[in-house]
Amino acid sequence: MQFGIFTVSDVTTDPTDDTTPTEGERIKALVTIARKAEEVGLDVFALGEHHNPPFVSSSPTTMLGYIAAQTTELILSTSTTLITTNDPVKIAEDYAMLQHLADGRVDVMMGRGNTGPVYPWFGKDIRDGIPLALENYALLHRLWREEFVDWQGQYRTPLQGFQSTPRPLDGVPPFVWHGSIRSPEIAEQAAFYGDGFFANNIFWPKEHYMRLVSYYRQRFEHYGHGTAAQAIVGLGGQAFMRTKSQDAVAEFRPYFDNAPVYGHGPSMEDFTAQTPLTVGSPQEVIDKYAGMREHFGDYQRQLFLMDHAGLPLKTVLEQLDILGEEVVPVLRKEFAANRPADVPDGPTHAALVAQSERVEAAETATTVTA
Repeated sequence: MQFGIFTVSDVTTDPTDDTTPTEGERIKALVTIARKAEEVGLDVFALGEHHNPPFVSSSPTTMLGYIAAQTTELILSTSTTLITTNDPVKIAEDYAMLQHLADGRVDVMMGRGNTGPVYPWFGKDIRDGIPLALENYALLHRLWREEFVDWQGQYRTPLQGFQSTPRPLDGVPPFVWHGSIRSPEIAEQAAFYGDGFFANNIFWPKEHYMRLVSYYRQRFEHYGHGTAAQAIVGLGGQAFMRTKSQDAVAEFRPYFDNAPVYGHGPSMEDFTAQTPLTVGSPQEVIDKYAGMREHFGDYQRQLFLMDHAGLPLKTVLEQLDILGEEVVPVLRKEFAANRPADVPDGPTHAALVAQSERVEAAETATTVTA
């Protein structure tokens, strides 16, 4: 089971003192947060992609490459890479390059994003969102697995004998998650390829995400990649903690009330009752997230949103200390208890290389015996 954090990289005014970090300060803070995540024993740091204020993560590979040079164990991911408005050729090359720089500590989460205007900015039509996601990923999947690609589709110019460079590290592409808030078509896509499915799981009640994950698991099995229980699932989450619950509630309330995503909407009490957001003691977070297995089955990755809504860097680092020292060690034990032996661990480059070698050996043995 992998634990980590994901960030949307928002530049938001701190409502308690009316200060706003500069873009440069926020960018440098993200690097500090990633290093802290590794320091406290987390497994994953995931960075969103946005091309509009108040967000600054317009170039995830640049940021993650810089972080790769300052970490040694942390898996670097996206949350998400915009498969709809990015050229799949550029995605193939950028993330293969990042793979080499990070010695394989890279995976990618594909998604459509949640900002409608981004489509025309990159010459696309939002009404083509799902078809773009399907076609672009079909091409990307081939670019990482075939030396030379001939291809023709609807949304980009044809390719003839094209070879993306560099080739994936060790001949193994980055592991791919398909992230979704609401689209069964994306769950279907993840299942078809045998990739991972990441349910955002921070906005709506668990029943909504349970339906998406259940559908993905059923289709994963349908396509012959393993049993439904062996499907690769990741979940998002949110938490704010202090030793005393009432202190956490009092401290986080102004940030919640003014958050760019859900501020000025439901009350914090309603939101925490209906979504995984947990504002309280470390034990309350443990209890909420240990219970996720009852709703979603055994899964592979749990990410927390910890640095949004204008929280100052000092507070975020304190939250990561609590998460890494008091919460995640307990959750690791909880999720390991009675976990079936055939349920896969979270994806790593080393595991993917080993799997590729087993498949190659089996194919060689079959050829020899034939």
